[in-house]
Amino acid sequence: MANIKAKDINKLQEWNQKELRKLRMTINNRISALAGKAKELPTTHPLYEMEIGECKELLARVMKAEKGLFI
Repeated sequence: MANIKAKDINKLQEWNQKELRKLRMTINNRISALAGKAKELPTTHPLYEMEIGECKELLARVMKAEKGLFI
């Protein structure tokens, strides 16, 4: 299983396909949760203290990194 908690979200080019996919799904889930009543994430979580706008921006970067793997 891909461990995204130990990775740096500022270096997406170093992530493999499985890790990027898991991060993308996690971001989508977090955006949905933030639209309602979201629980507090642990400080070790890569999305800790991110707001909806920041999550959407990160999602765009993740999707761009995923496309880069397939070129």
